[in-house]
Amino acid sequence: MHFRDVAPAEQEKLFIQKLRQCCVLFDFLSDPLSDLKWKEVKRAALSEMVEYITHNRNVITEPIYPEVVHMFAVNMFRTLPPSSNPTGAEFDPEEDEPTLEAAWPHLQLVYEFFLRFLESADFQPNIAKKYIDQKFVMQLLELFDSEDPRERDFLKTTLHRIYGKFLGLRAYIRKQINNIFYRFIYETEHHNGIAELLEILGSIINGFALPLKEEHKIFLLKVLLPLHKVKSLSVYHPQLAYCVVQFLEKDSTLTEPVVMALLKYWPKTHSPKEVMFLNELEEILDVIEPSEFVKVQEPLFRQLAKCVSSPHFQVAERALYYWNNEYIMSLISDNAAKILPIMFPALYRNSKTHWNKTIHGLIYNALKLFMEMNQKLFDDCTQQFRAEKNKEKAKSKEREEAWIKIENLAKSNPQVSLV
Repeated sequence: MHFRDVAPAEQEKLFIQKLRQCCVLFDFLSDPLSDLKWKEVKRAALSEMVEYITHNRNVITEPIYPEVVHMFAVNMFRTLPPSSNPTGAEFDPEEDEPTLEAAWPHLQLVYEFFLRFLESADFQPNIAKKYIDQKFVMQLLELFDSEDPRERDFLKTTLHRIYGKFLGLRAYIRKQINNIFYRFIYETEHHNGIAELLEILGSIINGFALPLKEEHKIFLLKVLLPLHKVKSLSVYHPQLAYCVVQFLEKDSTLTEPVVMALLKYWPKTHSPKEVMFLNELEEILDVIEPSEFVKVQEPLFRQLAKCVSSPHFQVAERALYYWNNEYIMSLISDNAAKILPIMFPALYRNSKTHWNKTIHGLIYNALKLFMEMNQKLFDDCTQQFRAEKNKEKAKSKEREEAWIKIENLAKSNPQVSLV
């Protein structure tokens, strides 16, 4: 029966009947062709309820709240299937196909309905908080490990809406996300929903009041920054970098511990990961305060000098692109006396020896900019570099001569019979 076929006084009763009818679960996995008629009846009922609460006012009455939350819980809160490849090689989100949820034709509509319910102008958090509580949030968070990206996308929006509407649940939600990250970093190193959880956090951080609470700073330093050391960083790195930059825009005094942590976690051998770190570092430098920059410039440019010297073309190229960034160039210009002596040897050496022609062009550009910035300092660095080279050559020659002397002494010793 359709809502339009009953008198307004009967609509609440019909709404509750339909919500209860949608609590029946069907098998989409082992027997997809079973109960086709009833599967369609449920799909149609869900669709109709989505339309009903979207286009009608004053239909979310008090008796509806427990029924909606119960229907959502019955359909959604389930044990997720085991990983699609539990015994073989680790699931790679970039390469492997995720296991898609077989019951999606129903689940999608349940998510859509629940979101319209939360977003309705008639929705009253004061009534809903009796049913949408900590236990509900905990079960919702467990679903973020779903392999189905469509489900994680709905979960992200749903949790974000709950965070916005239920002030009393905010600290709990942050704490539980914290726990998921801790387990991920220090125990499992496997979770499908890290990118989505970070995306929610990005907008939560955006709304933090100033001055930042101590617990928020601890979260940045003890949870967000260690996320950089996990193997699967590439899956969630853009969202993580966004969160870090949001923190620095809120409180510039966090710049030094953040940059020092990035340098500590800097990958030693994994060149694609190094490129990610260079991307994030440039985003940080885009918002850095000059007073904070001077605190980190020396260790930061020592790392950049290593990157410029990297045999991996992408790493050297990404580092040299910093010289195309006007704000970074202005910071370098103001602190050239410290930075140029650190960078010059790496640039000069690689302008002669790097195997890649593109890198030669980028290095030439960087050296040219340095020369235009401060000709005298550039000449001093050139002189110093040549003097160091000559010193090295002289030392090398001394070593060689010392070995020849030892060899000659050995040869002249009658007790030594040369083989």
